Amino acid sequence: MPLFKIDSIGNESAVGIWHIQETEEALAYDAFEQCPEELVSQQKRLEWLAGRVLIRKLVETYHLPYVGILKDEFGKPYLRELSHHISLSHSYPFVAAQIDSNQSVGIDLEQPKKKLLTIASRVLSPEELENAGTDIVKHCVYWCAKETMYKMYGKRGLHFSNQLNIEPFSLSENGSLKGIITANNQKQNINLKYTIEKDFVLVYTQPILK
Repeated sequence: MPLFKIDSIGNESAVGIWHIQETEEALAYDAFEQCPEELVSQQKRLEWLAGRVLIRKLVETYHLPYVGILKDEFGKPYLRELSHHISLSHSYPFVAAQIDSNQSVGIDLEQPKKKLLTIASRVLSPEELENAGTDIVKHCVYWCAKETMYKMYGKRGLHFSNQLNIEPFSLSENGSLKGIITANNQKQNINLKYTIEKDFVLVYTQPILK
């Protein structure tokens, strides 16, 4: 099985990455379910199944039973019959997932592409645009960080450029980010971690240790 890695980041809190190399049939067997028929794209079907397999692996890491994933009214995934929080991301052929026993989480995995530069003015604030410059990898970190906060927040309607913001940072292979979610006249500070791999960028919420 091409499990890229699972990293424990706290008490019953972990992130995992899966590199898809299996057939749909093999993934369905490991996911304990079939992909919905309305998903037509073969890549999307593989991503959907691999995400379930990875979540199952994360759940079973903590010796808990996995009985499937549901989605709430906003499309945020949650575990059937378990209170643990989860988040999923995929950018074929990779899938990422995060689990936490106590706190809402978010995770995003993307492959750096030039299109990030063309949409940057719509998703980054002027300060973020200046900090990112023309560095595609740095733009990818910003994008992943905002997607991560959006998923963690769990509701629709947030504007990426002025409600999901990241403090300027210096790029390295691994690092921390400080995010701010502005909603309902309140500001929420979010701590994030990022890592830059050969083929993708990964950002996820950093758990608050108790």
